[in-house]
Amino acid sequence: MAVVRGSFKEHMNFYESLRLALSSLRAHKLRSFLTLLGVIFGVMTVVAVASVIEGFFKYVDRTVTADLGTNTVIVDKFGMITSFDEYLQALRRNRDLTRDDLVYLEERLTLATYFGAQGGTNAEVRAGSEKLTRINVRGNSAGMINIDTTQAEYGRYISEIDDERRRYVALIGSEVADKLFNRRDVVGRELKIDGLPFEVIGVAKENGSAFGQSRDDFVIIPLSVYQKMWGSRESISLWIRAANAADLALLQDQIRMHMRARHRVPYQEKDTFGLVTAESVNNFVQAIFGIIAAVALGITSISLVVGGIVIMNIMLVTVTERTREIGIRKSLGARRRDILRQFLIESTTLSLVGGLIGLGIAIVISRVLVAFTPVPAELPIWAGFLAIGVSSAVGIIFGIYPAWKAARLDPIVALRTE
Repeated sequence: MAVVRGSFKEHMNFYESLRLALSSLRAHKLRSFLTLLGVIFGVMTVVAVASVIEGFFKYVDRTVTADLGTNTVIVDKFGMITSFDEYLQALRRNRDLTRDDLVYLEERLTLATYFGAQGGTNAEVRAGSEKLTRINVRGNSAGMINIDTTQAEYGRYISEIDDERRRYVALIGSEVADKLFNRRDVVGRELKIDGLPFEVIGVAKENGSAFGQSRDDFVIIPLSVYQKMWGSRESISLWIRAANAADLALLQDQIRMHMRARHRVPYQEKDTFGLVTAESVNNFVQAIFGIIAAVALGITSISLVVGGIVIMNIMLVTVTERTREIGIRKSLGARRRDILRQFLIESTTLSLVGGLIGLGIAIVISRVLVAFTPVPAELPIWAGFLAIGVSSAVGIIFGIYPAWKAARLDPIVALRTE
């Protein structure tokens, strides 16, 4: 039982209540630690999950922006598909896009500066005895050099002459160069794509990986050669770059107007093509994974409720242990609100300490994830305030009943307690 020092003031000082709460923690170290486990684990998981989610969103934003740029519009057959039914509808309704569509837009768009076209498939790539399967092969028009963020570290990009003359040349990713030739300066060497020989004219700068998946295992060939190998009837994507990001929305309106006119789409019907921008991709990712994030945070928050119940139970035990002390305080003039405030401060302090410990562990976990795994984790500032706020709220909410019970004790009955 704590010893009362000096006379009890009518209005107990907040700092005195805080000092008593901390001394109670020190006096019962093991019990306090076991009590805090629920809050520690709850805050740790909530903050760790929040940091992974935040890191994921920021990583997607950086990656998509790096790949597409902030002022590029992609016109393709499907656009942003959010369900299988929507995919089937688009497959039946939407028309394949061709190079003629790109020429049509080039002649009419006034807000665009660069135009390009791209097709894509997976193929086997071989050099000597080395073989790679399911490598992403992109067929790019020469105009993609001004749009594509992939640039050559050795050699050069696909040129207009390559495309016009259907040259069997290739710009390869750094990982393809490493695996096939065990070096990157391989301009002039030969590789085979689905059995056909290609001359390496360039090796791209390294892009790194995304969630453990390499972004350097690709081959870029002229679009004319791509269509010769895999068919010119397959739909391609049209890449159009605005002069600046401010014109992007207006450029999209221009594209939509001209493409609807070209496809003769009635006013009341949906587009028969899709528009993709870095912003639309980020919005799509946030919409889909935002729901997952909310569910994940909700599930991990259950441990905070469990921790709060444990705190309430311990505070009830504390009230029982300190019944005589409460009686002495009341006999010296303490009011109900003074006792209520004292125990609320103690429960809040107990929970807050657990929250700070959980926050520290979450910071360590996020740094370990970044250092040793491909999982992107960034601890947002708001997560720190969330940890402090939530843990304090848990202490207040689950400390109200024990504090109210302590404040309601009859001082005479309390003084008789041994």
